[in-house]
Amino acid sequence: MADFIFKFIIIGDSSVGKSCLLLQFTEKQFRLDHEATIGTEFAARMINIQDTVIKLQIWDTAGLESFQALTTSYYRGASAALLVYDVSQRTTFNSLPFWLNQARSYARPDLIIMLVGNKADLDYRQVPFQEGCAFAQQHGLIFIEASAKTGQNVEEAFLQTSRIVFKGVSDQVYDLGPSSSVKSLRIDRQHSMGDPSCVNLNAEGCACIK
Repeated sequence: MADFIFKFIIIGDSSVGKSCLLLQFTEKQFRLDHEATIGTEFAARMINIQDTVIKLQIWDTAGLESFQALTTSYYRGASAALLVYDVSQRTTFNSLPFWLNQARSYARPDLIIMLVGNKADLDYRQVPFQEGCAFAQQHGLIFIEASAKTGQNVEEAFLQTSRIVFKGVSDQVYDLGPSSSVKSLRIDRQHSMGDPSCVNLNAEGCACIK
């Protein structure tokens, strides 16, 4: 039985690899033939942080514009979001302000957001690491590059975000409702931007992980 339940959502354009990230994290699998998500997909996984059992309920929201109205309700009650783009497709990076606005409009204001540059295993790319890191710093996000195909940093993306949410619970930034899901008690900008005590700083001094 879980001590806490954290609701995660995965957002971003279609075909950036949201479902593949979810599958890699929950089942340690990668499928090239994964079909586009219609509506939402759901998976769960138990993790342990400081001897505390936490159940992650992860919702993969569709990136297709025709389904955006369907997915807005899934922002409600989310503790954290993975905002995903494809490092080999600049158009998906250019869409980040839209998705960020959606998250901050429909989710609570202290939502923890991890920016994920997926497909980092590809030799060809259109978005440099430094540009992703700069966007994250500008908008108060945590940043990581990952590969759903190889598994690079997939585990870290979910676990690092979970640790920050858990730290918020431990510091009483969040309170728990009757359903054991995390509910906001107060807003702490330090946590929403990523606490340097939780995120390893790289050589450039930003909370970004290659």
